[in-house]
Amino acid sequence: MYEKDGEKYFIVDSHMHYWDASPENWVQGAEQYAKGWIECFHAYQGLGPADTHQPLEEFQKVSEEQLMREEFEEGHVDVAIFQSTYLREWYKDGFNTTERNGYLAEKYPGKFILNTRFDPRDGDAGMREFEENVRKYGCTGAKIYTAEWNGDSRGFKLTDPEAYRFLQRAEELGVKNIHVHKGPTIWPLDKDAFDVSDVDHAATDFQGLNFIVEHVGLPRIEDFCFMATQEPNVYAGLSVVIGGLMHARPKFFAKVMGELLFWVGEDKMTFGSDYNIWEPKWQVEGFVDWTMPDDDQFADYPRLDTNGKKKILGLNAAKLYGIDVPAECQISEGQPAAQDDAQLVEDRSVAQA
Repeated sequence: MYEKDGEKYFIVDSHMHYWDASPENWVQGAEQYAKGWIECFHAYQGLGPADTHQPLEEFQKVSEEQLMREEFEEGHVDVAIFQSTYLREWYKDGFNTTERNGYLAEKYPGKFILNTRFDPRDGDAGMREFEENVRKYGCTGAKIYTAEWNGDSRGFKLTDPEAYRFLQRAEELGVKNIHVHKGPTIWPLDKDAFDVSDVDHAATDFQGLNFIVEHVGLPRIEDFCFMATQEPNVYAGLSVVIGGLMHARPKFFAKVMGELLFWVGEDKMTFGSDYNIWEPKWQVEGFVDWTMPDDDQFADYPRLDTNGKKKILGLNAAKLYGIDVPAECQISEGQPAAQDDAQLVEDRSVAQA
């Protein structure tokens, strides 16, 4: 929990990881990709404050003690949501697997929500693995990485027939929150595989699912906004937006936030630190203090008040995942998030009225 000027903020870090990118985990013959991937992540960390930068050796495999300290003791986070990313083509035991994340989720009950993942290119074996993870861990969310390499394939679309089979099964299993990575490219992945157009199609066809577009499709912010404003079950995941832009590119950050606030609205935006690329502490504190610049170029953007910041920093994600929020952290109306603008999929009739 974070408190500033008498206001208490319930913080849900809806996008974080517990990865192992150490050289011991690199696949023989794919070392250049495993090394290049984590070095690209490490370079992104440079967009945060200098005093938060880590040496590469530490960054490759964060310790349990460091994660718990930087997320919860120092980072103001109340609940953190693990997003799994496997990258088995490059990492022998996977980069950031459900099992690895599940170890911490089971060890520290109440601290984490564990999301699994699926890759439709894994076929029936992948479906069995997905179903088993949901059964074992009780997952209600999944991370989808459409640009991930898999054998000879260098990406897929949510509109692929096999992807639809997995989305249908997710809906049947109660895995209603689908986090889709659509953002800045990471070497050696292909930029075009992050295009957001397939989310538009899938969100219309699967109205029983919520699609949280992680990294809001950057740099395709206009494409994302015009799509998300018409799809009531599409949400903006602010990982990278806050961590990558607020400190290093403050004017661009204000533009991106302004477009999101104008088109998508504060009720459909969720905070994610993208740990351990960036620590949550400075992001939470900086976002609470942030105001839209008082310049003519930002004059037509909505302003974000304390209630809006509370929604984005935790209450919207709490609503998506059914997390109990202490009364003192709720917005002044007494609700986890505004009811008039963004409706969950269970109340679709109101959202479409």
